[in-house]
Amino acid sequence: MWYKDLPEWLLGFAFYYPLFMSYLWMAGALYYYFSREQGDALYTSPPALPEYPHVSVLVPCFNEGHNAYETIGALLKLNYPNYDIIAINDGSSDNTAAIIEDIASQHPNVKAVQLASNQGKAMALTVGAMLSTSEYLVCIDGDAVLDPNCITWMMRHFVSSSRVAAVTGNPRIRNRSTMLGKLQVGEFSSVIGLIKRAQRVYGRVFTVSGVVAAFRKSALHKVGYWSTNMVTEDIDISWKMQTHYYDVRYEPNALCWILMPETLKGLWKQRLRWAQGGAEVLLKFRGIFTDIKKRRMWPVYTELVVSILWAYVMCAIFLLWAIGNFIDLPPYLYIKTVIPEWNGVLLAMTCLLQFALSLFIDSRYEKKIRRYYYWMIWYPMLFWMISAATSVVGLPAALLKDRNKRATWTSPDRGIHQNRTMP
Repeated sequence: MWYKDLPEWLLGFAFYYPLFMSYLWMAGALYYYFSREQGDALYTSPPALPEYPHVSVLVPCFNEGHNAYETIGALLKLNYPNYDIIAINDGSSDNTAAIIEDIASQHPNVKAVQLASNQGKAMALTVGAMLSTSEYLVCIDGDAVLDPNCITWMMRHFVSSSRVAAVTGNPRIRNRSTMLGKLQVGEFSSVIGLIKRAQRVYGRVFTVSGVVAAFRKSALHKVGYWSTNMVTEDIDISWKMQTHYYDVRYEPNALCWILMPETLKGLWKQRLRWAQGGAEVLLKFRGIFTDIKKRRMWPVYTELVVSILWAYVMCAIFLLWAIGNFIDLPPYLYIKTVIPEWNGVLLAMTCLLQFALSLFIDSRYEKKIRRYYYWMIWYPMLFWMISAATSVVGLPAALLKDRNKRATWTSPDRGIHQNRTMP
């Protein structure tokens, strides 16, 4: 019977799926790099545009008292000739409201918007978009620091094609003095950046980066702006745009320096939100397979489903192995060991190859980023387990969620304050 080979099937899927996806991502990223990225001038020398349309930078803030002066201060120094800044305080309980009012009083191109209560990031962005008179919106988080040339690099896509509805930037980790910070430096290069490059080659981008993305306002209006009931508004808006046949692009030269969690608790909460958001998108867009016009989203949808299945398989393997150490299981449920053998060594070598490739590509933007390669040997052990566990928990959370409930936000783990540096 088929179930007699269940342990081999589980272990085979757990091994071959990440191996296959790793080489698929590397191949796509290499093609993207040599065909679209390598020929660009260095990110410090953005291209001259035929026109510089007005841009509104939206900064939704919730309890950003520690970061608002730095974030908006960096925006005031952008190398773009035609922009304004709209800072939206989403009912913060700290001094964010007073800070953005103070900045707006000193700079005429900064507008402070005060929401009486926490309405959620999606609502804050929508309010900012409604108040803006610009066709182009750059949306960043209240703790992010934009590179001076970021807007110019993203705007080149909008002025070159009317089908471009969104452009996602290239987030770079600022807080990297702890082990978690160092690991995330490699992760954003070898996983997030590499995958976005590959996805652009293969068809569709899974998501824009919530911390730095630019949008065409008319496209936002057509798709209904950001959904207020989704825990990850960035994933949702990406799918809404692309299922309406708009183009979503990745711009690696559009750098944005961000803060990430430096505690396991903060990392867990962040990744659980990402996992739940992905599952919510699966449920919301499950009808795309009935429309042949949306076929370019099918691989993205399928890959997300398989990645969640992989997470459940990984958890099942560890659970069966643990139980098998205490009670006698039938042979078709017994997992002899979870210690990697030859296949584990091959997967580890592939993982290290992926890290090496991604750090090589990203050394274009950070000269010293290759020094973080050593730390990446710990990445699969920690982050793969967290990813699997949050996917397992995130799916039922999405299934049981009240669809009519607005998704508000809480203050995330932004790392250790004294460890915030600009590499």
